[in-house]
Amino acid sequence: MTEKDARKELMRRANELNITVHVGKDGLDQGLFDEINNQLKKNRLIKIKVLSNSEDGAKGTAEAIEEATGAVAVDVRGGVIVLTDKRTWTSLSQKKF
Repeated sequence: MTEKDARKELMRRANELNITVHVGKDGLDQGLFDEINNQLKKNRLIKIKVLSNSEDGAKGTAEAIEEATGAVAVDVRGGVIVLTDKRTWTSLSQKKF
């Protein structure tokens, strides 16, 4: 499976998910990164909403989260980030049919 196919599959799975993390005007801090890590360990795929009053845009926030947590941003649309853990991403990307 290519990275494009893996991205499609994860986006299909993310359609059913609710947003569980909100990033607001306080921005990113260690507590938020810990919460993201905990949710990724539990669910492996989460949605994050970046509110309009946030310091960074959604893309900047996604990059910062990727660096801090080691996760992979599957998609960024508007103010919503779909995030998965590294293990899920590599297993889907390297899957052969």
